[in-house]
Amino acid sequence: MGGPGDKPAKTPGDADLSGRQLGDFRLLRRLGRGAMAEVYLAEQQLLERQVAVKVLKSDLADDPTYIQRFQREARAAASLVHANIVQIHEGGCVGGVHYIAQEYVNGQNLRQWLTRNGPPDLAHALSIMRQVAAALAKAAEQGIVHRDIKPENILLTQSGEVKVADFGLARLASQGEGVDLTQVGMTMGTPLYMSPEQVEGRRLDSRSDIYSFGVTCYHMLSGSPPFGGETALGVAVQHLKKRPKALETLRPDLPPALCRIVHKMLAKAPKDRYHSAREVMHEIHRLQVEQFGDQWPEGLPGGESTGPKMTGPEMTGPEMTGSVPGEVTQQLDVLMKTVARSELKRPRWLLWTAAMVCALLAGGAAAFFTVREPSLLAGAAAASSRVPRQETALRQWYHAAQIGTEEAWRGVIEYFPEKQYLVRRAKQQLARIYLREGKYARALKIFDEFAALDETEPEFRAFGLAGKCGVLTLQGRYHESAAVMEQLWPIRAKLQDSQIRQLLHHAVRKNRSELGVQTSHQWEK
Repeated sequence: MGGPGDKPAKTPGDADLSGRQLGDFRLLRRLGRGAMAEVYLAEQQLLERQVAVKVLKSDLADDPTYIQRFQREARAAASLVHANIVQIHEGGCVGGVHYIAQEYVNGQNLRQWLTRNGPPDLAHALSIMRQVAAALAKAAEQGIVHRDIKPENILLTQSGEVKVADFGLARLASQGEGVDLTQVGMTMGTPLYMSPEQVEGRRLDSRSDIYSFGVTCYHMLSGSPPFGGETALGVAVQHLKKRPKALETLRPDLPPALCRIVHKMLAKAPKDRYHSAREVMHEIHRLQVEQFGDQWPEGLPGGESTGPKMTGPEMTGPEMTGSVPGEVTQQLDVLMKTVARSELKRPRWLLWTAAMVCALLAGGAAAFFTVREPSLLAGAAAASSRVPRQETALRQWYHAAQIGTEEAWRGVIEYFPEKQYLVRRAKQQLARIYLREGKYARALKIFDEFAALDETEPEFRAFGLAGKCGVLTLQGRYHESAAVMEQLWPIRAKLQDSQIRQLLHHAVRKNRSELGVQTSHQWEK
């Protein structure tokens, strides 16, 4: 890293540096802002490649504390060469501007992915967990504690690969200094994932990262972190005193072994957690073998370089067939949920709630399908009317999930019509888009198709009946909606999608208001 050099000019909010040259890097456009730095997409001219350049904010550039922290981030991450860690290319200071040039990840962070898609299916969740654990294992081997593992710092590429980012709080385990909750960078989002020993300012080791990883996994699988509150202190106290609600009660469809893995990572005392991320990887591998056999589901990155040699995860299994065998049903059996509960900033939460209520009263559903702003490090994938074909159906699915457009989901259906299970999942996403855009006739067509399925596919049928009920109510067809409710009642427990359940709840209330005693007594209960 270079020396402080000249102080950069300070402007409110920091001026956009797009177009500026920093050494060999030409800044193209600003990708995002954080509490301490801004990130730009840049071109490294000598190698003709795109990189992400993190720039220390000008109002911090004359403070030795933040300069040292910024430099420490570069040194910590640069020492970690691993497929699941964002790689550092160079650091320096030009004209008083401190910067770090690093690998550019074209994708989304995990929080954005969850907001758009909801909890991932079992196979994808295990893939994410395994790759993050591999990154943490590598860091632990180098004596580095990340100290800020959370969904925002887990980046997902369009092919499903995982990259752990932002070692801005990383520190050698032997140093172990405390962290002030109010320091720059420690936003309301971070205490959600802090270990108890981090909250108390005690010495940290790699088991602290395992706890934060456990909180992240809990969030990923359940739709929200285990603890929430309106203040950092309120959340921090819960990490010290409160036990998280059993994941099995929130997700009874998950393998109990997976829930046990997550809860062991969440143990209050470090000695009661896994002693290393390698142990976590071993448990994930064992679970993968139990659920899917010795072969890793095709299309999910196994990453031979991401961890110890394991027979299962490094192998590539057969692609899913149209017959949808039982093990494939387990791979993609969880319909996506909302993650809105994790947003704890009160004003934004109140606005979001008000928007949701207004949308429902107006007959819309847009509030259920909000998308967050682009990640600090992950570039947003541009939507295109011509969606490229991917190598496999599952990669096509990941690509569509990154873009989230109607064209992208139609690509899954058109390119891989024989993959019946994924096609139906894509149609579910299309139905959500149509609801968001108020295209009720198109949404109803998909719901009708699902509602016509027989009893061998109760989850899809419940999705169709619930969606049909909601759309009919939005259209003012209350008697027809009430009749559909009666069909849904016997399989109501199969409806896992919280967004469609919200729409259904609105339909139940509205039908009761319009029809009175004619509404089903069961649904009134």
